[in-house]
Amino acid sequence: MHKNIWFLFLFSSYLGNAEQYYDATPCSSQQNVPGSRYTCKSSHASCQTLIVYRANQHFPTVLSISTLFNMDPDEVLKLNGLTSADKILKPGREVLLPITCHCVQPFYQAKHSYIVPENTTFEEIACGVFEGLLKSLTLMEANPYLQNSPKIHSVLRVPLRCACPDNTTTLKGIRYLVTYPFIEGDGTIMLSEKFGVPAVDIWTVNSMAPFPTVYPNTTVLVPLRMDPAINLSIPDSEPPSPGFLPTFPIKQTGLNKKLRNLYVGVSVAGFSLIFFALIRVGLYLKAIIKLRRERVHSLIARSSPFSCSTLRSSPVSGRTARSSTPNSCLSPDLLLGIKYSLSSYGVEDISRATREFHEDTKVGDDVNIGLLDDVEVVIKQMKFDDTRHVIDMHSKINHINIVRLHGVCYGESDSCWSYLVFECPCNGCLRDSLSNSANPLQWYRRTQIAFDIAIGLHYLHCCTIPPYTHTSLNSRNIFLTGEWRAKVACFGITPVTGSSVGTEMGENTGKWIAPEFLQHGIASEKVDIFAFGVILLELISAREDTEGNYFKASIGFLGGGAGEGGCFEQLRNFMDPGLKEDYPLAEALCWAVLAKACVEEDPLHRPSMDDVLKVLARMV
Repeated sequence: MHKNIWFLFLFSSYLGNAEQYYDATPCSSQQNVPGSRYTCKSSHASCQTLIVYRANQHFPTVLSISTLFNMDPDEVLKLNGLTSADKILKPGREVLLPITCHCVQPFYQAKHSYIVPENTTFEEIACGVFEGLLKSLTLMEANPYLQNSPKIHSVLRVPLRCACPDNTTTLKGIRYLVTYPFIEGDGTIMLSEKFGVPAVDIWTVNSMAPFPTVYPNTTVLVPLRMDPAINLSIPDSEPPSPGFLPTFPIKQTGLNKKLRNLYVGVSVAGFSLIFFALIRVGLYLKAIIKLRRERVHSLIARSSPFSCSTLRSSPVSGRTARSSTPNSCLSPDLLLGIKYSLSSYGVEDISRATREFHEDTKVGDDVNIGLLDDVEVVIKQMKFDDTRHVIDMHSKINHINIVRLHGVCYGESDSCWSYLVFECPCNGCLRDSLSNSANPLQWYRRTQIAFDIAIGLHYLHCCTIPPYTHTSLNSRNIFLTGEWRAKVACFGITPVTGSSVGTEMGENTGKWIAPEFLQHGIASEKVDIFAFGVILLELISAREDTEGNYFKASIGFLGGGAGEGGCFEQLRNFMDPGLKEDYPLAEALCWAVLAKACVEEDPLHRPSMDDVLKVLARMV
């Protein structure tokens, strides 16, 4: 939950000063946090509202549930569209219960009582009998005279969680705030469908981050503007299994035991066979690799086509060779990994492919698109030492969302430029697609593109050894396939060390980049998070803002600085007009909030790539 603090702050600052909070701690927690009880302002405040209770083994009918809550069963029947108070309900069936909510400062509460029928605990009563409608600590504090254990036949004060709407906040016209207890499998989106309310309203009134993680035996407030009703056609989660319910062991027959033993025996034998087969396959592959390594080293020793003294032309390609000093040779271990995968090109091939590096072929800094062997490729110009570094890096990574390295062209000497040849997905770079107002990218494609970029960065940050940072991510080195899937081009990424790598890149880009990288050259994953936030803003608006001034001014309303027209109107003005409002406004808002968090000046306030994926995964 701590990872969501940055998101919670930004989202709540936009939506208004919501008074209530979602308490994610367990019902049995002995800790009071915001949301453990709902706060109120005036001791005169009270309202008629509702809570949700689920039928269970001990309270299976409307009559038994009404008795538990001291209510008129006829009123409960009418409210829930039921006809019989004695009919056994399906376990987990949700029942709306009317209550009166009072402000007993500083908290709201629905005053109820409960007679303890047997030896039990505060936790079993609060989290089991009352299904988490209050925390066990709250029940204990409401009955201090019982110390730490309720006595049989004692009468407990039960202050159930409830709240009254405060229409001075952003949400207007709220009639009820329904207290809803979560069970396993619940979520705010499912909840919004059950009650027919926007999910963003639920997030707002509970001060929740968009698409939050919720937990069983916790409660949330559902804001209703109309008469309460639950859509029971929405698939429910598994029925609750309160800890206080007794369990009975099932006596196994002899046949069941024999079948179980047979299954166990077959499983053990199967796993053993698979295990030994994997060992044999591993030994076989190891022998093949060893043999191949010996052959390669033998070839290097005899013909030395990639020796430290000279790199001659390949007999297959027939392309220009270059001489090299011993200091600049590629290691045999590296060559072993890439010998059969990289093509070798001459300078004249690169020059011909880019039409002498014509301006029309340029797509970025020292990056051109050209044709080699009738295939469109991306060609990156760089220093020889940098070329070796990028080749070494690409020999260690392999991911569908990262552009593949196809070949290399060395200059005539170490002081000359070298070139790396990458695949070029057929729809070109993201910047060109966003600039095409005649055929704008649809919103669902932009969502998939953002998710693909995040997946690629997450792979670099978390799944490679060593982990890498991109440090120069922008919409011009994101390429799109024929299916409009995004691939990140890694022309010169850096291992994650947290140390300075020099400021030359940051000083010369002229782009809106992470301030710590611009000023000190510190490479970390937070630099990529900042760049990802900029790309999100470009996906939302289709604009390119190299200095960042327009973007900063446009998203200022997310920090509480909304001007005339309100936040939603300012968001609409920021959106790409080519979308023609063909996008979900709540989703666009989540993007804007996420982007603003990513471009925070302080890197410690930016989310991680793991946080970003959790948000975007809900939208794809």
